[in-house]
Amino acid sequence: MKILIVEDDASLRKLMLRDLSRENYIVETASDFNSADARIAAYNYDCILLDIMLPGGSGLKLLEHIKKLRRKDNVIIISAKDSTEDKITGLDNGADDYIAKPFELSELKARIKSVLRRSMGGGDMSLNMGNVTVHTDSRIVSVDGHVLPLLKKEYDILLYFIQHPNHLVDKSDLAEAVWGDHADGVDNYQFLYAQMKNLRKKLGEAGAAIEIKAVYGFGYKLTSTEG
Repeated sequence: MKILIVEDDASLRKLMLRDLSRENYIVETASDFNSADARIAAYNYDCILLDIMLPGGSGLKLLEHIKKLRRKDNVIIISAKDSTEDKITGLDNGADDYIAKPFELSELKARIKSVLRRSMGGGDMSLNMGNVTVHTDSRIVSVDGHVLPLLKKEYDILLYFIQHPNHLVDKSDLAEAVWGDHADGVDNYQFLYAQMKNLRKKLGEAGAAIEIKAVYGFGYKLTSTEG
């Protein structure tokens, strides 16, 4: 899961980044309106944590941009302004939740899980394809009910594909989604190829009814091998 923190308070931004990274989220940050707007235009996120008061503009204006782009990113407004007017404006403009400063990081993490659960359509945070189930709350993958041990990046890759079944996925898009900023400007994708090789091998040995196929000259595609 990929999260963007839009927050101008450096100390709070650092705390949120550290705590959410420990939850195995891929976390990126922006400290002002313009840098946040550029990231939102360039990348997709599962959840955006959006402060209202930002250098260079309003977080509510960024929220308008997100909705105009018809993006599905979940948005949680974070602001020191705890007025009813700001809360109503944000929710009316399409925000999924609102949390006022100061807040406990444990509450923020609970709010994130809640909006992600709602966006997946129910209380069970799991994704299925063929005989493979990815439990996004526990980060456990099972094949025919048996746990498939995966390393962190192998899990992140599989999660991305199962969220985009039967879609051609460019290797650069996959690298950016899984490795975040660390994938920017790389000369080759050997780090991706190695993880992909291991993941495909583990899926095959476990009898998974899905396959991540290499598409020459483009990237990869997750397909079902059933039927």
